[in-house]
Amino acid sequence: MTAQPYATLNNGSNMPLLGLGVYDMYGKEAETAITDALEMGYRLIDTAAAYDNEKEVGNAIRSSAVPRHEIFVTTKVANAQQGYDSTLKAFDESLHRLDIDYVDLYLVHWPIKGKRKQTWQALEKLYSDKQVRAIGVSNYLLPFLQELEDYASITPAVNQLELSPFLFLKDEYQYCQKRQIQLQSYSPLARGKKFHNPTLLAIANKYGKSPAQIMIRWSLEHRISTIPKSASRKRLQENFDVFDFTIDESDMATLDSLHEDFRVVENPMQML
Repeated sequence: MTAQPYATLNNGSNMPLLGLGVYDMYGKEAETAITDALEMGYRLIDTAAAYDNEKEVGNAIRSSAVPRHEIFVTTKVANAQQGYDSTLKAFDESLHRLDIDYVDLYLVHWPIKGKRKQTWQALEKLYSDKQVRAIGVSNYLLPFLQELEDYASITPAVNQLELSPFLFLKDEYQYCQKRQIQLQSYSPLARGKKFHNPTLLAIANKYGKSPAQIMIRWSLEHRISTIPKSASRKRLQENFDVFDFTIDESDMATLDSLHEDFRVVENPMQML
């Protein structure tokens, strides 16, 4: 089985750099995909209350032959449940649906206006009470990160953003690097919408890899954790077969230059 790299978070926790995102997967499809992924060697599963599949995530984890301590589980507080007391309640509900003893990482899903401070303070309480092993944010672009500095007692361990070679957010990348906040990319394959890009295809051909594998490897070369989603066993395996090559510096520079602010998810700046 292929070994994968880990990141050491700013609180000392270890997190796999490659994981499975389970957005828009439900019921048996979700359970099967997670079960398959764990068999292949995936050790990070990323869900959220808003995805409506925490129960299936928990079922797959409990039925897996992989010991719980080897699996890194992320979930997130839903937008409608943000606020101090409601976030604490939301966490309890997520833990109940997952039916596991603990959550490895709990994130603020989106930077909801008027709720950001209270929601973060609730996450700090969950962390201080040792109910969760690490806390972080999602969709926090630079203005939200800078605002967070004004009231946070704990630096987020992770910031999860939409990132790809076609959306390389260098300001956020540099900010997080400087403050030891682990960046994690969702929709790292841009939902396949750029697989026919000539530059990407040429680099994929050079390394004998698929465009998806090049995009995932690009994240890993930057030490950005990444959580591509797939329910297909074939694509799950393809997405995981990225540890037997590296992309050279000149090709990384070429991939970095593909940035065109291309998003497949709404821009978090709308939350300001």
